[in-house]
Amino acid sequence: MWGWLFVSPMVIILGLFLVLPIGMALWVSLLHWDGQSNPFSGAADFVGLHNYADLSTSAGQDRQLFMTSVRNNLYYVLLVVPLQTALSLGLAVAVNSRRIKGKGFFRTVFYFPSVTSSIAISTVFLFLFQGSGAVNALLKWVGITGPKWFTDAHGLVWSLLGLLGVVDPDKPVAALAAHGFLGLSWWDWLSGPSIAMCTIIVLAVWTTSGTYMLIFLAALQDVPVELEEAALLDGANRWQSFRNVTLPALRPVLFLVVTLGLIGTWQVFDAVYVMSQGAPANTTLTPAYLSYTAGFQDADYGRAAAIAFILLAIILAMTIVQRVLLRDRDEPTTRARFLRRRTS
Repeated sequence: MWGWLFVSPMVIILGLFLVLPIGMALWVSLLHWDGQSNPFSGAADFVGLHNYADLSTSAGQDRQLFMTSVRNNLYYVLLVVPLQTALSLGLAVAVNSRRIKGKGFFRTVFYFPSVTSSIAISTVFLFLFQGSGAVNALLKWVGITGPKWFTDAHGLVWSLLGLLGVVDPDKPVAALAAHGFLGLSWWDWLSGPSIAMCTIIVLAVWTTSGTYMLIFLAALQDVPVELEEAALLDGANRWQSFRNVTLPALRPVLFLVVTLGLIGTWQVFDAVYVMSQGAPANTTLTPAYLSYTAGFQDADYGRAAAIAFILLAIILAMTIVQRVLLRDRDEPTTRARFLRRRTS
């Protein structure tokens, strides 16, 4: 009784401001509701799973737009999460080195983009990557014609293959265009992120690596120095010591960083809203932004809520997959074998 009494304030707060709104949103996803009436009074039309079917199985514009947003966001996730994880780990290892002087200065510099307003940074990037922006001016100065960052709708894969003369980006291959998956042709699925999406990816990696660097840095400082020194005395070089001793010790933190990265990348909204709003040709459209437009522009709150819950299911599924991939195996790890060898 005393335990429930002490936790009751937090339970009440979570119930009122988290659990209850989620339940209300789930009910709205089963309705055709324009946001003008009370969705719990019976004035809204109950459509059941119709909103989910329109987005996933029924042929039409709703499914095409949603699958396009999923494709774009999938490219975003597959590029941002590995890049930001590797970069943040590398920065953490660098600033944790005892041979580096002024480590406090470098930690501040690397972390600074993470605490800057995302809207402000997105606006700066928008000006930098305009057709007449500083990036194209610099590329022109070195003799390279700058790309049309926010007007070229071609996928990066087909653009690169087009430069090599393998395919024509404007003429889809018949075999890939005739067949597809979930409302999109294989030509669309395999096109790669657009140049505009690549700009948003660079922005995301630059602004998030500092936060994850601090997480890795805290974990690195908890790894006993004696283990690394013992590995070096046993003849291992620094890379072998890092791979066999340090990296296994970071497995729980690596799971945390990847999980946070997955959640954050699937929910990307602010950069898309400021820099492109889905343009060009919906190549930067994401499920979070599509949910926003469905609710606040099209006044279809049922479809907007359905998109949000499908996005939740995607995040949970990918989190479970990466949890399985990063789980501790039953067989002893290299670090455990090394520790037993040192003990004996």
